Order: sequence, then structure tokens, then C-alpha cells
Amino acid sequence: MPILFGVILLDLIGFGIVIPILPFMSPELGADKIDIALIIVTYAACAGISGPFWGRLSDRLGRKPVIMICLAGAAVSYGLLAMASVLWMIFAARAFAGVMAGNLGVASAMMSDLTPPENRARGMGLIGAAFGLGLMLGPLLGGVLAGDNGSFTLPCLVAGLMSLLAIIAAALFLPESVTAERRAASHRQHRDGSGQPLFTMLRETGNRMLVFQFLLHAAAVSSLTYLVPLWLGDLLDWRAREVGMVFGVQGAIIVLLQGGLLGVLVRFVGEWRLLRICILIFLCGLALAVFARTTGWMLSAIFLAMSGASLCMPLLNTITSYRIPAVFRGRMLGTTSSASSWGRVAGPLLAGVNLALFGYTGAWLGCVFIVLVYLTWALTAEPSLRRASPGTPES
Repeated sequence: MPILFGVILLDLIGFGIVIPILPFMSPELGADKIDIALIIVTYAACAGISGPFWGRLSDRLGRKPVIMICLAGAAVSYGLLAMASVLWMIFAARAFAGVMAGNLGVASAMMSDLTPPENRARGMGLIGAAFGLGLMLGPLLGGVLAGDNGSFTLPCLVAGLMSLLAIIAAALFLPESVTAERRAASHRQHRDGSGQPLFTMLRETGNRMLVFQFLLHAAAVSSLTYLVPLWLGDLLDWRAREVGMVFGVQGAIIVLLQGGLLGVLVRFVGEWRLLRICILIFLCGLALAVFARTTGWMLSAIFLAMSGASLCMPLLNTITSYRIPAVFRGRMLGTTSSASSWGRVAGPLLAGVNLALFGYTGAWLGCVFIVLVYLTWALTAEPSLRRASPGTPES
């Protein structure tokens, strides 16, 4: 678990470096706000297409080689981004990065392999803590490397270096979590065609609506991530350095919540009740953003919304891992990762259109509507999530 945490952390620091960079890098090459949304959508759409593939491949070949392949792809994509001199090159770099973005789904499947059910939420919280640290250290590093002059080549190269370091760490220290027997079973199903089609598997395990919540969650979070740099830039005249510091502080909060408090909260409250509370906190932060116009209220809205949202994903992953046979775990978590990617397609597009038509008030209200649907499901769907899944859920 600590080794997996370290590998994913290195990768996510590189991912985090470009978060405060792209909204300011792209306009220098002629992009407007809609173009920035389309750049985010390009990455997410490619990740949505490739996510189930990486999950299935990790069931057949093992988690470790797939993680290393995806890390190599990330390193190449950052190098392409560093060389971007016209707008289409940014689109191409982010499209390739999306195709290779299978790590989080595969890492979640590996963490599920490594943890017994009673410690699963804590293990998923470690993945979330790695994301939080990456969100803290990456944007801070990206903002510092960009400097006052807004140089973007160096941050992109350093992001690529972080992925290369993660490959080395994985090669040297990361063990394989999928047993030879499970890999052989997955190979047999692939070879003789006995494996269930994806939609059949989701229907028979009762997980179709659960997968849809990954899409809703990601749509809301990606809308938030898209809007925050533009919001702070337009209303407060902040640049990459200041935006990076905001994400850095939020990353520290996420580390505290997911790395320290999540396991304790799950023991006292339970996964399902805690998920409802976190979605409600997410909703309150977005509702506050609708009315916030001063620095203090704007930052409060950002931190409240992101803190609530950050705890939802490990809880959703934990619930998902309980509801799928181990032999399909990579495939299922690859599917939920793909659903999240399609949410990251829909979110920035919706936010970008709302921003162009109705300003920031309309854009934030669109986010509020998405999370209201998400909360409605959480308040009404508990019985269906407690049905037993076909097959053996753990092995």
C-alpha cells in the first residue's frame, strides 16, 4: 500500500503541475474560454474511451505493467505539451494524455486487491490522499515554475520528469497484486468469449445507476475545476501563481481528510451515511459560490465544495469494490473511471456554455443542479446498493 501510494503520488504531482498552467497557457496561443473547456473535454473524452480497455488489460496482464505503460504515456504527453507552439498542439498533447490515462482506475483496482473489506475505505482513502498531495504539491510547483513571466515549458518538462520517476519507482518496488490464477481466468474468458458483455455485467450486479453517479460526480468536480481559475482570474485578477496556491491549500485539506479522517469517519458513520453528508457539503459549497463576490467568500466556497467532493470518490470506489467479483474488479473500476472521464467531458462543456450565456452565476447554478441530482440518488438508492451481487464478491 505505501509503495502504490508513492507511485501514484509522483504521477499526480506531474498531473497537478499543469492544472494552473493550461488556463493561462492556452490563451497565449489564441484560445478563448470555450477553447479551454474543449481542451479539458478532449482529455476527458479520450480517457473515457480508453478507461475500460486499461481496466480489462490489467485483469489479464496484471496491474503493475499497465500502470507503467500509462506512466510512460503521461511522460510523453507532458513532453508534447512543453513543445506546443500553436493551439492544435495543446489539443494533441492532451488527447494523447487522455488515451494513456488509465492509472487511477487500475490503481484503485490494485488497492482493492490489497485490502480486506474492513480496511477497504482506508485503502481507497490513501489513493485519495495521493490525489490530494498531488493537487497540493503539483499546482504549487507549477505556479512557482511558471514564475511571474508565465513560462510554461519548464513546468511541463518537470511534470514529465515526475512521471519518469514514478515509472522507476514502480519497476523497482511495486509488487503485482493479481494472482496468476486470476490472470489465467481472465485470459480464458477473453479467449473463449465466455466473459459477460459490459452492460450485462452491470445489469446483473445492479450497478448501472452506481456507475452513473461517477459520471455526475466527475461532471460537477470538473466544472468546479474549470471555473475556479477563470473565476479567480476575472473577479480578483489572480494569475497562475495565486491559483496554484489555492489548489495547494485545498490539496493539504484533502490529505488531512482522506489520509487521516476518512477511516475513522467510516467506522463511526458508515460508508453510505458519510457519502450523503459529503455530497451535501459539496452542494453547500457550490450554492455559496452562486452568491460569493469577495475574496473570503469565494475561497470559502471553493474549499467547502472541494472538501466535500474529495471524500465522495473513495467512498464510491469502496462501495463499488464490494459489489463486483474479484475477477472483474479491474474491468469494473476501469468502467467507473471511464464514466468519470465522460463526466469530465460533460462538466466543462456545460459550465462553458452556461458561463458564456449566463455568466458565473448561471455556471455555478448548473453545478448546483448536477449535485442535486447526485444527492437525490444518494438519498433514495440505499436498498439497491445493499443487494447481494451475483458471484463471489471477494476472493
